[in-house]
Amino acid sequence: MIHPSRRLFLAGATLTAAAPALARAVPSAPIVNPLVRQRADAQVFRHTDGWYYLTGSVPEYDRLVLRRSRTIAGLSTATEAVLWRHQASGPMSGYIWAPELHLIDGRWIMYFAAGPSGGGADVFRIRTYAVVCEGADPMTGTWTVLGQLETPWDSFNLDSTSFVHRGTRYLAWAQREPGIETNSNLYLAPLATPLTLAAKPARLSVPTLDWEIRGYKVNEAPAVLARNGRLFMTYSASATDARYCLGMLTARDDANIMDPAAWTKSQTPVMTTSPAHKVYGPGHNSFTVDERGRDMLVFHARDYATIKGDPLLDPNRHTRVQPIVYRADGTPVFDPPVANGPLA
Repeated sequence: MIHPSRRLFLAGATLTAAAPALARAVPSAPIVNPLVRQRADAQVFRHTDGWYYLTGSVPEYDRLVLRRSRTIAGLSTATEAVLWRHQASGPMSGYIWAPELHLIDGRWIMYFAAGPSGGGADVFRIRTYAVVCEGADPMTGTWTVLGQLETPWDSFNLDSTSFVHRGTRYLAWAQREPGIETNSNLYLAPLATPLTLAAKPARLSVPTLDWEIRGYKVNEAPAVLARNGRLFMTYSASATDARYCLGMLTARDDANIMDPAAWTKSQTPVMTTSPAHKVYGPGHNSFTVDERGRDMLVFHARDYATIKGDPLLDPNRHTRVQPIVYRADGTPVFDPPVANGPLA
């Protein structure tokens, strides 16, 4: 059995319909956006030990990093540990993308996507792997390779995230499925072990809407928010330039979430570029709570629209944070991305 841990808000907690109960520290300084520069695909969460942890992709795509602080604002200047570096050769010697930290069965595990070095199209032979920490402290323990995620297809896959719902641990991820002409779709399955599925995956979403297929046909980077009797699964769509945006799937908390029909896709994006606020290409988000207990959206974006060359090689996707508000019907509001500067 894989015991509950985190994805959304805490390592060590299951998904709940209300913000987790933790001692609320008074922040010593305001959060200032961007929170951390040049950290894309950011994951921030507050563990039950009271620390905030942050990991994300580095511009060099060559290592897994982690930092922590007693406050969200403190993550900006917190010391960053290098947990693991890509290998000299083989399938994990090239790009290292989108790490996520989870506590599963008492072990710290970090999922990430990796491909081989050597140039050419083969560097995008991206698959999902995990490393595991030998020790209780993820900042100081020794990290070793646990293995590769096993899915039904040997194809491009990335952005694995894990969460516990009604006592079952699930994995959600993005993958290219043979026979479907997209770059990636969204999948969900219960886990038997951190790297093996306990059931056939459910295909939750395929990019078909206009805002999901700009540049590339992409649904990726799922993240789950459990609130108000529902599960809200945000995801990222389109190319990783200013067209990048957030979509959302919604399911009732008591639904069979392995049934794709239980999920409803928002027909318009839930967060997009804001030229007025100079925030471009918001995406690849995670969720946390601040010291006041407010739900917070974490995402990356650039401060400009024009990019020279491949957007993936532009280093300036910065980690950003802002509060989530809710409509009267209980659905979250993310748009617009706030401008640079201190949060209220």
